[in-house]
Amino acid sequence: MRLKELDRLELPASADMHVHLRQDAMMELVVPQIRQGGVDTVFVMPNLEPPITTVAQALEYRSHLQSIEPNVQYLMSLYLHISVTTNSTSGVAAYDEFFPVFAAMEKHDLVLNLHGEVPGGPDSDITVLNAEEAFLPTLFELHQRFPKLRIVLEHCTTAAALDAVRACGPSVVATVTAHHLYLTVQHWCCDPFAFCKPVAKIPSDRDALIRAACSGDPKFFFGSDSAPHPVISKRGGVEGRNKTPAGVFTQTVATQYVILAIEEAIERGVVREENVTQERLEQFLGGFGRQFYKLPNTAKGNRILLERKGATIPESIKSKDGSIEVVLSRGGDSIFSLSWE
Repeated sequence: MRLKELDRLELPASADMHVHLRQDAMMELVVPQIRQGGVDTVFVMPNLEPPITTVAQALEYRSHLQSIEPNVQYLMSLYLHISVTTNSTSGVAAYDEFFPVFAAMEKHDLVLNLHGEVPGGPDSDITVLNAEEAFLPTLFELHQRFPKLRIVLEHCTTAAALDAVRACGPSVVATVTAHHLYLTVQHWCCDPFAFCKPVAKIPSDRDALIRAACSGDPKFFFGSDSAPHPVISKRGGVEGRNKTPAGVFTQTVATQYVILAIEEAIERGVVREENVTQERLEQFLGGFGRQFYKLPNTAKGNRILLERKGATIPESIKSKDGSIEVVLSRGGDSIFSLSWE
């Protein structure tokens, strides 16, 4: 597929299998952005304050989301994250005590979603650059103990993580974000709006992710990990002295970010045009994710139309009263416009 030469591209609606929709006023701002990005199905992360830990809480949260945007399918989750991401300080420190839970999940065909990083510390050799690779032995152990448990290694950032997922059986898959298809360490080291966890790694890792996204391998599918934060927080607070929270916001044009990253990868020679087919693009953006979560096939359902009309990525989105502003990644870059058919 010669993406650069296409003026028009029709696709099934995307399924974004890893989103952060927050709560309260931020939720009100972010949820309407889902369909703007060509997405009709989302897997919602539970790390709110306090986190979603019961089915009743998840159903209540889904009800709030549906009241804002009813034309999206919300797949809900319960909180069991390791303490490495925003609002995750009450997360799991060790897995052993949860083996009975995992056994029950395996029995009832539930999905275990893993933020695959080992927490570091002041005297630890584990850093943001190697935390994902350090987690991979744990992934193998969990898969060995619970071979039929469906596991998602969320937001992979390294070639090593991709290889680990490939080495596991069909019950282990991974999500790949849009921003990890174009960001590297050189971006987030000096730009707070490119800082996320897991952090973007080196160019060879980025390129491995691109090849996985274009491979047609059902083990890899789209999950944006779009994570909104107020602009003032990303800049370190009022005085600029606070820690920058982890998260890159891409929800508003989620589908277009993926296509933009693939276009650039073709130009760099990372993938060949003939390897980027319509079918592979559709499967990565939604087909494989829906298949793994055993959702109905929507190939003949909601569809989106992408056209080159001079559209650009917005610099930011703001609440109606202007009290909340969230900056988008790569604001001002040219992208396809998107409409629903």
